[in-house]
Amino acid sequence: MQVRGLLLLLLALILLAATAEAGKNKKEKVKKDGSKCEDWRWGPCVPNSKDCGLGYREGTCKDESKKLKCKIPCNWKKKFGADCKYKFESWGGCSAQTGLKTRSGILKKALYNAQCEEIVYVTKPCSSKIKSKSKAKKGKGKD
Repeated sequence: MQVRGLLLLLLALILLAATAEAGKNKKEKVKKDGSKCEDWRWGPCVPNSKDCGLGYREGTCKDESKKLKCKIPCNWKKKFGADCKYKFESWGGCSAQTGLKTRSGILKKALYNAQCEEIVYVTKPCSSKIKSKSKAKKGKGKD
């Protein structure tokens, strides 16, 4: 009986060692496939078709080049690009002269070393509907 227990313990140790070695080899392979170059220059995300959706970006570093998969959301039609992330303030009031409202955004993050403007301004047409809070309150309360 003791021999059987000893064999089970020995088998468990061998399996544990084999699993640890397999994990170690997996990590080493990732490092071998990676590049030693640290100064990568990445281009913009280029969609496979039309102006949004799945695509790729090309990167170069010395004599090496790579392609990475990327995605441009189809609702992202901003002139400042999908690689520049901004923190936007609230929309301003409607300009009677232009019929537009404006807001600004401050650069939060530039992905893949993209060339981004520090501050951007976005406009959109003013709403033609006049929102009235008194209408919402009429149905409730005094009758």
